[in-house]
Amino acid sequence: MHSEISDRFRALAARPESQTGLAEGALILANEVRPEMNIEAGLSLLNELTERVSPLVEAAETPSAAVSKLNHALFELEQFRGNQERYDDPRNSFLDEVLSTRRGLPITLSVLYVEIARRLGQVAYGVGFPGHFLAKVVDLDDLPEQEMIVDPFFGRVLSLDDCADRVRAAAGDDVELDVAWLQPVTANDIYTRMLNNLKLLYLRQGDGLGALGCFDRIVILAPHAAFEFRDRGMLLERMDCVHAAIDDYGRFLELAPNHESSRQIRLRRDALSQRKPALN
Repeated sequence: MHSEISDRFRALAARPESQTGLAEGALILANEVRPEMNIEAGLSLLNELTERVSPLVEAAETPSAAVSKLNHALFELEQFRGNQERYDDPRNSFLDEVLSTRRGLPITLSVLYVEIARRLGQVAYGVGFPGHFLAKVVDLDDLPEQEMIVDPFFGRVLSLDDCADRVRAAAGDDVELDVAWLQPVTANDIYTRMLNNLKLLYLRQGDGLGALGCFDRIVILAPHAAFEFRDRGMLLERMDCVHAAIDDYGRFLELAPNHESSRQIRLRRDALSQRKPALN
């Protein structure tokens, strides 16, 4: 992760979602990691993909048939699917790489799906389903439920029963599906989740600077995310960045003064304050 945060990323975080395409935002995020990546080239690939699938989708006679045609185009003709073989490959998190390799994570494939669907006139959203990001197309007036839930990672449409089965398989038979898990999320929520995926990958690899770059961008997107400040403070403390760690611990305590971890964080902050070096 590049340490310097670009003006383009800061502008993305400040703009309403409607003023920036979801895919453009994901490409800006990828550029934060690899500044040599050409955002405009990624958008050109996206334009070409939209042009290829457009005739098939536009020929559909009903709204739900249009979604089925889009699924056929993306998952069968274009062969986009999840990278099950190399799930932890960081390239799966970068939309430009997904456009080139046709492989990605649930969230990057969902971003691609939602972007193409919107360009073709569908009302589509990302869905922050626990553990496995999904896409949803709504306002389908020829269906009783008026929506279709799509899993771009496996290239299939899911019913509510399918979603409930996934929850039980992951969390136990006594856990019921909460329909709130199938509600649309905002663009900033998506970018934050993408950065969190990268952050966890960097931490597993022992790349503290890479993880720190993710933290820095997450708190721009989500300035009230208390636990990001707490966890960044702990990383900064391990990196012996004492003043910055104290600041982050203080911000966490402002945002979550009554959390069960607040007492421990207050003790850590006070201990660091006792030994912090003077600023020159």
